[in-house]
Amino acid sequence: MLNDPGKPWQNGTDESFNGKFRDECLSIEWFRSRREAAVLIEAWCNHYDEVRPHSSLQYLTPAEFKLELRKELQPAVF
Repeated sequence: MLNDPGKPWQNGTDESFNGKFRDECLSIEWFRSRREAAVLIEAWCNHYDEVRPHSSLQYLTPAEFKLELRKELQPAVF
């Protein structure tokens, strides 16, 4: 399902990420070049995925949550 233009409430997950990205990265950095922007944004994304706990994931990082989910979904061995 596609979101209608001008209706951000149709995808709360994306809007939540966009707000955090704006508040925690874009609003506090001053990019002097596209290369610098790419490096700093990549660093922020890595921190967001690998270091920063998320309350919606029981205060695990997305990487930790993914590992836990894989453990739970291991196929049964007979």
